[in-house]
Amino acid sequence: MSKEKKELDLIIIGGGPAGLTAAMYAGRAKLDTLLLENELVGGQVRNSYTIENYPGFKSIGGGDLADIFQEQARDLGANIDEFDSIEKIYISDDEKIIETESYVYQPKAVIIATGAAPRKLPLPQEEQFSGRGIHYCAICDGALYQGKKVAVVGGGNSALEESIFLTRFAEKVYLIRRYDYFKGEQSLIDEVFNNPKIEVLLNKDLTQANGKEFLESVIIKDTKTQESSSLDVNAVFGYIGTEPRTKEVKDYIKLNEQGYIITDEDLQTNIQGVYAAGDVRQKKYRQITTAVSDGTIALLNAEKYILRKRK
Repeated sequence: MSKEKKELDLIIIGGGPAGLTAAMYAGRAKLDTLLLENELVGGQVRNSYTIENYPGFKSIGGGDLADIFQEQARDLGANIDEFDSIEKIYISDDEKIIETESYVYQPKAVIIATGAAPRKLPLPQEEQFSGRGIHYCAICDGALYQGKKVAVVGGGNSALEESIFLTRFAEKVYLIRRYDYFKGEQSLIDEVFNNPKIEVLLNKDLTQANGKEFLESVIIKDTKTQESSSLDVNAVFGYIGTEPRTKEVKDYIKLNEQGYIITDEDLQTNIQGVYAAGDVRQKKYRQITTAVSDGTIALLNAEKYILRKRK
């Protein structure tokens, strides 16, 4: 049985801050819009325990902020589908086709806001211990390690924030950093160094994970002396950057060497009527506020394109 075809103004792929912001503006503009998200709406925001740098909120939980985004988008008329997974994508200057499990959509314009996923730790044993001691979301899995010793790997805000968060559960948190400096906000750095439950290990590189069924210890190497030592931990949380989710569009969209989507200042890709917003696109800063900005700009330009196509 062939799938029902649906023509509409706009498809937004991805339900993080960028996609939801675009959906809010699309709803206000009365565009026939559908947002597709095959995971939890809210994106990586949901993985943040506390957010203190989003305007309008002195402090708010990541899940709470994501819920507000989603509710506001729906209230403004956005259609959000969390369950109809994308199977195929074909996009060109002249035609855009998004095929899901249930329908074949033919939108006039597309906004790609698929975000980025945590980069896996470069360990030979990563797959062996994935979910059995190697994790990438402290808010999701931190409570499993009540009273245990854990390690965090990374040097940015995420690593600093999650190290602090994990002290709520863990007896001891080791923060492993391959350099002698951090790239995060100074207030977070100060909080980490002043927390008695956190031990910062600078100039150390994680090289091996050990254990039987579950993680029991790791090997760390001093990046200056090259000496290795063992560290007993029950879990490692990796925060070494992200990788863009561009697998479904890489055959059509121009990407940079790291796989991020290249856009112009209007956030248009190399294909007319196809825009990219948020962490999936090439840019210097990746914050919730910059994602929201991207979603706004992408939608406003997509709206102009759609109105031209209607004529």
